[in-house]
Amino acid sequence: MTHTAADLEFLRDSIGNTEETRDFAAPMQIHGLAALLDKPDTPGMGDPIGPMGHWCYFYPRVPASGIGADGHPERGGFLPPTPLPRRMFGGCRTTYRQDVLIGEEIVRKARIADVSIKDGRTGILVIVTIAYRIESPRGLCIEEEHDIVYRGNPPAGIADNRGHSGKTGNAPTDHAFIREIAPDPVMLFRYSAVTFNGHRIHYDRKYATEVEGYPGLIVHGPLTTTHMLELGMAQMPDRRVVRYDFQARAPLFDTAPFKVAGKPGEDGDSQTLWSVTPDGNLGTIATAIYG
Repeated sequence: MTHTAADLEFLRDSIGNTEETRDFAAPMQIHGLAALLDKPDTPGMGDPIGPMGHWCYFYPRVPASGIGADGHPERGGFLPPTPLPRRMFGGCRTTYRQDVLIGEEIVRKARIADVSIKDGRTGILVIVTIAYRIESPRGLCIEEEHDIVYRGNPPAGIADNRGHSGKTGNAPTDHAFIREIAPDPVMLFRYSAVTFNGHRIHYDRKYATEVEGYPGLIVHGPLTTTHMLELGMAQMPDRRVVRYDFQARAPLFDTAPFKVAGKPGEDGDSQTLWSVTPDGNLGTIATAIYG
């Protein structure tokens, strides 16, 4: 079915929806993430979970009967009931007020901040912006906004290796540091497991290629940007991340290695970080600020 922007205007009724989720900052997920990233040390009880550790918590524990065809929970309820089948992570803006510590009870308060409906180059796009506050018994820890992008599938038999915004142009080449990442199904499965993410585009090759029309399994957007931030933090070992913003421009797949790269800002407190697709285009762009 072809949708127009006017057809989907009702989705804006979801603006203002709220949801509260409680979790326990258990060590198992953080230890799993450390193993995936090949870190030699793992944090213990009372240690910080790390800047990207909160992605390991708060995923919806939906009964099997409530899972949709794509492996995500069925739409509706808190999130708008978007009829477009593809779901992609578009970007994120995070402010770290204080560390979340392993062993704490934590709560995440979510609100639909905006629903934007656009005529994109590849068809209608629905962009849902969700505002989050993550708190521990010690107070506010993290403020964050997510952009979730929904779009239609490509015509049958046509593989689509573009991002939701199409071709992105050449990635910067003036990096000060760079690392190659070789994604494979095991890496993607382990990240799906540690974040309790059932989205089939990350582990079900038949679904990803034949239903959604991608050339391979998609590397999770948060996993890509975790590799980017890990590279950046390695250059600033004695500094704490206080802000991290990223925007996905094109997806990455398990069909070839990609690169993460970056350079320091002139102020000495920031970095520009990015990922490079196998053909040299810009994948994700980010800014990290250190305190």
